[in-house]
Amino acid sequence: MAAEAQAVSTVEEVHEVPHKHNRRYVGTKETIAYVMYDISMSFNIDKYRDVFLTDILIVNFAFQTFVNGVIGVWDIINDVFLAALVDKTRTRFGKFRPYLILYAIPGVALTLFYWFMPYIFAGTGSHYAPKLAAYLILQFISNLAGSLNNIARTGMLATITPNIIERTRLITQANLFSGFVEKAPEILMGVLIDLVDHGALKVSMRSLYVSGGVFTTLVAGGLAFYFVIVAKERVIQSVEKPAIKDSIKSLITNKPLLLITLEQFLSAFSINSGLNFYYINVLGLASMSTIVGIPGAVVSPLSYSYVPKAREKLSTKTLWILGSHTDNVLLMGVFLIGSLNKNFKKLGVMIPAFMLRETLWMTVYGIKKVIPEEMRNEAIDYGEWKTGFRTEGMTGVTKDLATKAVSTVGAMIRTAILGSIGYKQGAGFGGQSESTEYKLFATSTALPVVTGLLAIIPKFFYDLSGEKRERMYNELYARRKAMEDKVNEEDSKKGLNGETLSD
Repeated sequence: MAAEAQAVSTVEEVHEVPHKHNRRYVGTKETIAYVMYDISMSFNIDKYRDVFLTDILIVNFAFQTFVNGVIGVWDIINDVFLAALVDKTRTRFGKFRPYLILYAIPGVALTLFYWFMPYIFAGTGSHYAPKLAAYLILQFISNLAGSLNNIARTGMLATITPNIIERTRLITQANLFSGFVEKAPEILMGVLIDLVDHGALKVSMRSLYVSGGVFTTLVAGGLAFYFVIVAKERVIQSVEKPAIKDSIKSLITNKPLLLITLEQFLSAFSINSGLNFYYINVLGLASMSTIVGIPGAVVSPLSYSYVPKAREKLSTKTLWILGSHTDNVLLMGVFLIGSLNKNFKKLGVMIPAFMLRETLWMTVYGIKKVIPEEMRNEAIDYGEWKTGFRTEGMTGVTKDLATKAVSTVGAMIRTAILGSIGYKQGAGFGGQSESTEYKLFATSTALPVVTGLLAIIPKFFYDLSGEKRERMYNELYARRKAMEDKVNEEDSKKGLNGETLSD
């Protein structure tokens, strides 16, 4: 819209505009849908995907490494083009909803095919070419569809309300209430794996994984689709579609986004072999994470109650550090305990050690979940503040781009780690050497702590807090109001009506 630039320029001086207006945009039905959508993101057994791929589908380590590398490069390439496509989209259904609706059925179908692969390729070895080819093609298609869905989801959640207080409330409520449900599949799966491992449940491990994958896929897909149908986009978009060079400029001048991106880039260097391999193969207890998390399950919901107070008293930078690095400090303590007297093999020692770590970590879990989500949305708002238009797609991709590049290498290293420490595929509990067992323990506890230390550096330079953050939202509210008044005025001339920020 040609009048947009004028609307922006007329409000540069209005610092006193109250952005904390009382308007509540998201009603009860949509709030429930938002919570259901958050549940759908974690309602799965993906915690056991590595084990599924390695010991159930049985894809050899060399091919896993190859696929991780190829798909990682493919992911980075398609993200940029998809983000530009989304940022240029303007439809009467919104900017993001069409893509989320488009993804719904194909996304579920692709995931179902993945979980059924052990039946489709039953009895084949780790080097069976048709199975490996099908897996590679599936990864290409799934990654493309998933990238488009992730970009649209990020933008949708950032535009569901222009009220930052309501947005924080939604994030907190979603994380709090979904926490009671979203972990149920992985908890149940862990118990069932243990029952099968110890002969108490007479079903095949293949049937168990396939059933769990199919069930969670269908439930999560239904929850996500309900949200897409119910939810609305409410943060007004500029009529003009930003050119790619303008999008890139908005990213370069976005200091919060650059710091978040750098932090994620450095965090991606934190590599590990995965605690599940240690729990299942060394301790013989896939439900270990459930058992040690029992006290934390009580503490975790309480941790959300003090997030608003913590937000008032402490800077975003302090909360970011606290939420991100507490677990690493505690995990190093677990490593030290496990390294004494071969404690890493003793359930009587490791259960209390991991339980204490989990409980203490859960005291800051609310901060860990809410603050980064707020920061992501604030980075998008910051870009709008600096340039006058929103680029949710490119912002989301940029934030994840460097991470994906390093994570691709990290995933390749992870499979290389398992191969280098002598891990025997399909051997199960008790099938590894003692040397391999200790290396599984060390590479899942100490290694991620040491390799992730650099990620704390960018956090010290984050300054979008206090007066600066307050001023940004005051000015943004005034700009959006001026822009929306102009749009409504033009719509009135055409006999149309629109929802406004001030109604």
